[in-house]
Amino acid sequence: MRQHQMSERARRARECEAFVAGASGRLLHTATLLTAEAAGDNPRARRLLTLALAHTYACWDRLRGEDPYDRARQYLATRFAHGTWHQYGALGRGRPHPDSPLAVLTPQERLIIVLRLYEGVAEEQAAALLGLPAERVHAICDRATATLLHPPAGPPRAVLGAKVAAS
Repeated sequence: MRQHQMSERARRARECEAFVAGASGRLLHTATLLTAEAAGDNPRARRLLTLALAHTYACWDRLRGEDPYDRARQYLATRFAHGTWHQYGALGRGRPHPDSPLAVLTPQERLIIVLRLYEGVAEEQAAALLGLPAERVHAICDRATATLLHPPAGPPRAVLGAKVAAS
């Protein structure tokens, strides 16, 4: 019996290692887009990734056919949303890196844009994940897309909010 448990643990570890090797790059890029950090300087994104992968590993035996990537992405998104909520209040304004392509968006807009456009999550799934009505997710996605296509003149909105608060 003990030999069987050891072989199951080894199999689980190999499966999880293969998942991490295949998915960590994309998940890190997703986390970097969410945090709007620079690709080479992204400690918040790396922390989000580490937490998401650790959570996925802890739940590995309970996945039962569920896609581990979906589980990790859900954890990443909810952890980002909760962390932003607690740090800045109600998905408030963080301080994105000015070179980030998504720096002009609020954290909530970034979250929805990344889920919908980069990750390809359906509107209804994103709404359920975030606890918002699908119509609200649609409206935020449309507004964020318009902002990305026609960025406002001057510094990003999040930076403006930080400068006003500092004054």
